Amino acid sequence: MSSDNRITASFLVPPELSDRRLDQAAADLMPEHSRSRLQNWIKSGALLVNGEKRRPRDKVMLDDRLELDAEPEAQVSWQAEEITLDIVYEDEHLLVINKPAGLVVHPAAGHADGTLVNALLNYAPEVENLPRAGIVHRLDKDTSGVMVAARSLVAHTSLVDQLQTRTMGREYDAVVVGTLTGGATVDAPISRHPRERKKMAVVPSGKSAVTHYRLVERFAAHTHVRCKLESGRTHQIRVHMAHVKHPLVGDPMYGGRLRLPKGTTEELREALAAFNRQALHARQLTLEHPETGETVSWEVPVPEDMVELMAALRKHVQDLENHDF
Repeated sequence: MSSDNRITASFLVPPELSDRRLDQAAADLMPEHSRSRLQNWIKSGALLVNGEKRRPRDKVMLDDRLELDAEPEAQVSWQAEEITLDIVYEDEHLLVINKPAGLVVHPAAGHADGTLVNALLNYAPEVENLPRAGIVHRLDKDTSGVMVAARSLVAHTSLVDQLQTRTMGREYDAVVVGTLTGGATVDAPISRHPRERKKMAVVPSGKSAVTHYRLVERFAAHTHVRCKLESGRTHQIRVHMAHVKHPLVGDPMYGGRLRLPKGTTEELREALAAFNRQALHARQLTLEHPETGETVSWEVPVPEDMVELMAALRKHVQDLENHDF
């Protein structure tokens, strides 16, 4: 519960939690808060046992009193800004947004304002009391599509858990270089690139990452694929598709130089040269609603620039069929 804009709670340890670690018992008693948040409160002294500060690993005993009195984690350095949001769905717990390409999700060096977080703080001021202003997953600046933000602590905890247990479903449309004959799975660990620190790479010691992709439409020298993520590593689809030698069209970081297929018309050359972002769109998001437990899903259409790109690729196929290059 919260009072006077503080997060407070008080519990007696029941028999079934006696002799458990403090952080484990607290997680059982207060499931609306994440384990990491509870551990931080224990370490800071916001969560006490019988009025005393303890360590997360210390054991609790029957009838010990756990008392929480914590400041909401307001991010006062971030400013609310009036930025138009394309809201797909909202309730007291969730905000589902169709993010346009070009919008940065989170303030960082070089992007202190004009971000999705600044827009959220304006539209739903209550998110300032949530970790990272309710953002639980990101889309890259130049990736478009559907994403969810938490609007309550209950939702934040639930969404973080769903991401960690890989029960949140995310599906993407992508246009890749080269012609694929069918779908496959890329199971290759990802970590920071050993030399280029702004890039990610497939690294044997990296974190587990799995991407499933299937063919939607094959063009003359490109393919429209649909990707499903099991994990959510930074730049995952971009890194995995480049790893299997089918980088995303327009990807400035992993795509390499512009490759023009045999028989490229001036029209297609212009279309490919003009598409200067990775051709990646988060089309569908499926999750368990934090309050009702119901499985809910949202889908947003492919944006106009990718529609036009695929139309140009499709026309090129027709041009090849009609002419002997």
